[in-house]
Amino acid sequence: MTALNPERGVERIEGAVLDHLGIAVRSIEASLGLYRALGVAVSGVEEVPRERVRVAMLQVGESRMELLEATEPASAVGRFVAKRGEGLHHVALRVPDLASAVERLKALGVRLVSETIQVGAGGHRYVFVHPASANGVLLELVEAAVSGDTD
Repeated sequence: MTALNPERGVERIEGAVLDHLGIAVRSIEASLGLYRALGVAVSGVEEVPRERVRVAMLQVGESRMELLEATEPASAVGRFVAKRGEGLHHVALRVPDLASAVERLKALGVRLVSETIQVGAGGHRYVFVHPASANGVLLELVEAAVSGDTD
């Protein structure tokens, strides 16, 4: 990864906070037992057909965990589990203005998986930063919801 120089005249992104950790699992149902035993609240399971995944969001204090189950082996999560097994898939940061953040990162030369902002589970808007620009970690940026609900 090339070191980024935030002093290149590009305005910093303010207010990014940890939104959730995405965990790839073979089965959401089989995985929920542990989290329920720990008293973690499950806000429901939703399918995201475009991504070919089922998603369960778990509220953990001020942040969340997202369990991701592939609905097709050829999906990104399906390929991840086949290659690496279950585990941490991505880290998500919530930013106040996603479109502005994408433009700032592009100006810094940050590689994005796609520059197109997508709509995911719960209706939140997101984009992924490629691991090549994020120290080997798939980094998701999500936009803070106007209502205060970030699902």
